[in-house]
Amino acid sequence: MSLSVNTNNGAMLALRNLNATNTALETTNLRITTGLKVNGPKDDASTYAIAQNMRGEIAGMRAVKTALANGAAVVNVAIEGGKSIADLLVELKAKTVQANQAGLDAASRTALTNDFFALRDQIDTTVATAEFNGINLLKNGASGTTVLSTVDGSTIAVSAQNMSAIFLQFGQPYADLSSSSNASQTLSLIESATISVSDSLAALGSVARRIEVQSEFTAKLTDIQRAGVGNLVDADLAEESANLQAQQIKQQLGVQALSIANSSPQAILSLFG
Repeated sequence: MSLSVNTNNGAMLALRNLNATNTALETTNLRITTGLKVNGPKDDASTYAIAQNMRGEIAGMRAVKTALANGAAVVNVAIEGGKSIADLLVELKAKTVQANQAGLDAASRTALTNDFFALRDQIDTTVATAEFNGINLLKNGASGTTVLSTVDGSTIAVSAQNMSAIFLQFGQPYADLSSSSNASQTLSLIESATISVSDSLAALGSVARRIEVQSEFTAKLTDIQRAGVGNLVDADLAEESANLQAQQIKQQLGVQALSIANSSPQAILSLFG
């Protein structure tokens, strides 16, 4: 092998290897820092593109989950309001049955009537407060709503269920307990109202269950998509830890090899000593 002070092939080779080791070490450090083996398109263009598309799907499904949660809250508030109204109807029926007896003294009838009106008014108070995010499905004249259910824009329709006293036909001026005959008529109205409220609660419960099922399914899809992205781009940290140690040793050896290669021209001086 010829010796030259102008060209040191050994040093150039050692430097190339050291640079390659430093590049690999930087890549490993980045993977350990971010937890990703694909941090950008230059790492793996096709995998990065696929992962980005899947991330877009995940973002869309998260938005759907939020919409479903909001819709579930709207329906659940209406259900709780309807259950309270159903309980009030039970109490109203009890008051009406008491007032439906002939020969009831005036004081008792007045007391029952006052209780009846108070309970009846509480129905409308309950209806007015059964609202979430500006949506009330129980009030008189309420319109239904829709709940976003899929990324492609499909929706679940939620119908309004009017439970106001006036709609149930025993609000003013339909019902009172001023006489036994009026109480008998009011009892019939309350029984019809009870059936109507039960039907409305069944409808709300059905749509609530549908929203719940769709929400659970969307959550599962999101988990699957996230796992898929992880399989594509996540780094194996155990493997990267082993690579890191190996590359650090290679770096140290590369530095030593470069130092040895740089010192080889010194041998030329011994030829002229």
